[in-house]
Amino acid sequence: MLQRPRRLRASEGIRRLARETRLSTDDLVLPLFVREGEGQADPIESMPGHARLSIDRLVETARGAASLGIGGVALFPVIDEADKDPRGSVSSKPDGLLQRAVRALKQALPQMIVITDVALDPYSSDGHDGVLLDGRIDNDQTLPILADMAVAQAEAGADIVAPSDMMDGRVRAIREALDAAGHLDVAIGSYCAKYASAFYGPFREALDSAPRAGDKKTYQMDPANAREALRELALDEAEGADWVMVKPGLPYLDLIRAFREHTSLPVAAYHVSGEYAMLRAAAERGWLDYDACLLESLTALRRAGADVIFSYGALDAARLLAAG
Repeated sequence: MLQRPRRLRASEGIRRLARETRLSTDDLVLPLFVREGEGQADPIESMPGHARLSIDRLVETARGAASLGIGGVALFPVIDEADKDPRGSVSSKPDGLLQRAVRALKQALPQMIVITDVALDPYSSDGHDGVLLDGRIDNDQTLPILADMAVAQAEAGADIVAPSDMMDGRVRAIREALDAAGHLDVAIGSYCAKYASAFYGPFREALDSAPRAGDKKTYQMDPANAREALRELALDEAEGADWVMVKPGLPYLDLIRAFREHTSLPVAAYHVSGEYAMLRAAAERGWLDYDACLLESLTALRRAGADVIFSYGALDAARLLAAG
């Protein structure tokens, strides 16, 4: 038999040499939730291993991530209900929670890449990513709010602002506002194809950011659509995005591959809260090996074409990769 593919699987050493896709801590971004207070770590029940962290504990966690070789963190603020309003007014305050967290991180860990979320839902009393008027999301009234939010984050020291709202034209609005404010080197990591997914439940619990009424289907994408995502990709490239993201990750591997084939920009994928929670829950029941399934999942995202992977399992993956 002339062809025996098994020859390249015969030993661990040969498998390593022949391996097509490699997962590294360089690929990973750790999402973190920040809250007010000091010395606080409020566990998130649906996301074992994660908590809503006060800024001091956030810095401590980020320091641990850096020691494992993780070069980036993505921040999501837990805003007190009393501070929320329909227009997310606190989102652009220089002394706002997220801005203070960014400053603390950049002071403690200057080399850590800090990525900030640009969307109204953590700050909105309506729980939507845009301004709700007369029962509908007003796209164009939302854009200047997002732009102001991004500028405030950049002035606090964010390296990458990441609009996750899915409003039309928001990348251009943010780019123009950043440039006008002198932040020409702050990058935009666009949540380019963010689907109206059922996999976001644990995240919304963590931030208390679920819509108070209705859903997000008029702005987040229909899970059945793929060609529409390529339209979003073309628009975000033209508007000035520096990288583009597909969210969620594993259910949308085909979209990650399509993005990789249609753009020269870095492609990010988000291994979202529901995907992480499923692995942890199944492992707690003894139904699967969490470590092996986590690495397999992240490798699948890399194999599909993701250059950057946001994952709640980033710390676990980094430890496993360090152990060989």
